[in-house]
Amino acid sequence: MNPQQILKEKRALAQLGGGQKRIDSQHAKGKLTARERVEILLDANSFEEIGMFVEHRCKDFGMEKDIILGDGVITGYGTIDGRLVYVFSQDFTVFGGSLSETHAEKICKIMDLAMQNGAPVIGLNDSGGARIQEGVQSLGGYADIFYRNTRASGVIPQISAILGPCAGGAVYSPAITDFIFMVEKTSYMFVTGPNVVKTVTHEDITSEALGGAETHASISGVTHFKTANEVECLQSIRRLMQYIPSNCEDEAPVYDYEAQDELRIKLDNIIPANANQPYDMKEVISEIIDTDSFMEVHKDWAENIICGFAKLGGRSVGIVANQPSSLAGVLDINSSRKAGRFVRFCDAFNIPLLTLVDVPGFLPGKDQEWQGIITNGAKLLYAFSEATVPKITVITRKAYGGAYDVMNSKHIGADMNFAWPSAEIAVMGAKGAAEIIFKNEIAASEDKDATWKQKEMEYTETFANPYKAAARGFIDEVIMPQETRKKLIKAFDMLKNKVVALPKKKHDNIPL
Repeated sequence: MNPQQILKEKRALAQLGGGQKRIDSQHAKGKLTARERVEILLDANSFEEIGMFVEHRCKDFGMEKDIILGDGVITGYGTIDGRLVYVFSQDFTVFGGSLSETHAEKICKIMDLAMQNGAPVIGLNDSGGARIQEGVQSLGGYADIFYRNTRASGVIPQISAILGPCAGGAVYSPAITDFIFMVEKTSYMFVTGPNVVKTVTHEDITSEALGGAETHASISGVTHFKTANEVECLQSIRRLMQYIPSNCEDEAPVYDYEAQDELRIKLDNIIPANANQPYDMKEVISEIIDTDSFMEVHKDWAENIICGFAKLGGRSVGIVANQPSSLAGVLDINSSRKAGRFVRFCDAFNIPLLTLVDVPGFLPGKDQEWQGIITNGAKLLYAFSEATVPKITVITRKAYGGAYDVMNSKHIGADMNFAWPSAEIAVMGAKGAAEIIFKNEIAASEDKDATWKQKEMEYTETFANPYKAAARGFIDEVIMPQETRKKLIKAFDMLKNKVVALPKKKHDNIPL
């Protein structure tokens, strides 16, 4: 047989992975093969494979007789919308996608290339975990990957898709990456599976309930995006790439945009007359941004704060917004963690930040205090304070107490702070403030309720507006709601060349 024919046969063998029977089994579970996933993720005909003929080196337990080319992971590079990305895709048809020494080496090789060439890494995870037959070599392979994940953090975007099982030590690589995608009914992540849980704690629980997409999207917050199927997942990753740069020294893609009438009249009537009545901040967002450009992150977790990417005048922005329709928009442990990490991602990758504020304060209660609202709330404060990207804040209604400070106030480095006429900037709500300030007068009054109400109105007239803050320069401009989009486009354009010199230090020490 001539050399060219040998190459063709080896390629065909490698592309078959674990064989047609296992491929059929994969399809029967509603899952794509590793190669099919890469084809959907990347631009057509752009994938270039690296390491197709790699073989494992294990000689124990009869493994030397069972060698499959590629060793259970497909690695290489290609493009998304013409931009370079590096990809690894674990092949469950080969030894259950288990990680061996050589499997790990293939992943590490493309991660090294990604760092050297300043391009994102996308991992398509579908693995039964460490290859037991290899013992410590497999465990060492995981650690090699974790180390590279950590070194790459903040240098290049790292995206993980969980497209099957991901258990034990395998979960820590996705956990370090910037964004995790999961698929309903077929994705699972847990440190210890249902069998171990039952043995140790005597709890009966399914894989889906313990570590499925719904659980991690709404309860734990481990996953940022939940999708209905694999195709939607891969297309969502392609969409995410439209908002983020290739590396920390690059800018996110800018799309052509022609300025037009930027007034949005609907915003003038969006704040209810009753200050305690909720409204949907997503309606405000949709009126401010370019049409249909919002991509929400952590949609189903900590819903009292909204995080996501959008385009504003064709440019990427990261949005953090209180959600008055969920827990009145208060800050709590989960919302602070959610927004804090999102802010840090945007800052690491040069994505300007827009903060929309309607916050009555931090959530009170012993559970919040005992679980560390102090240090967790400080994470969001810290993230905004350290961010050096352009930062703009719009206060739509309430901005009370320490939450006013935390939500990207002028005092922690916001570049431009706007307020709507409906904005209320105060230490606390008028009712509680009146009770404290006028305690003696209310107590001495014959009609305590009437006096309390009168003093509440006095406090409201003094602070239930943005003008005290504007007089001190804490608010740069009070604007009509309909003007918001126009003002933001101009302000972000003004700030696009912002430069901040940071103090010299090895690294910071955010309160984890």
